[in-house]
Amino acid sequence: MNELTAIPMAQREQRILYAVQNYGKRLFSFIRNRVKSDEDAEDILQDVWYQLSSIATIEPIEQLSSWLYRVSRNRIIDKKRKQKTLSLEDLAFENEDGEMVFPEALLNDSTEPEMEFERAYFTELFVAALNELPEKQREVFVWNELEDQTLQEIADRTGESIKTIISRKRYAVSHLRDRLQKMYNDY
Repeated sequence: MNELTAIPMAQREQRILYAVQNYGKRLFSFIRNRVKSDEDAEDILQDVWYQLSSIATIEPIEQLSSWLYRVSRNRIIDKKRKQKTLSLEDLAFENEDGEMVFPEALLNDSTEPEMEFERAYFTELFVAALNELPEKQREVFVWNELEDQTLQEIADRTGESIKTIISRKRYAVSHLRDRLQKMYNDY
């Protein structure tokens, strides 16, 4: 006879219900204070409840509260490890003028097939992401990053305030970062 049948199902369900009722709100608050959104906290809490319900018997858990918080902490750590991402800035750097410059490896003229493939892949993803931008954001990004115009020169050229140009550049970089995330994770 396995341990699962050692405790009647109704008793197991009562113990799980007890845990949810007595620790649910506090556990959610504990998790929520350590993650970015309510959705993340809910996902982690659901994982904790699932793990609790999956154990063959609840008897070995002497300190249920400690167990729940330990499992929650472990799930939070797991989620943060999965969420670690490289941003566009991680692949680029700012020069002394505060302009973003892409690493030489992405732009070098190597004829090695692997490097050519990576460069072509990056270029394809980058151009597709650029084309998704609203026209004014795309123009600011291209003029500043690819044509080496300063943000002030762009403001003068367009007749827009420097704050507007900076804002458009920030939105463009944010969009590109999000769209190119998969490629960054692959590297």
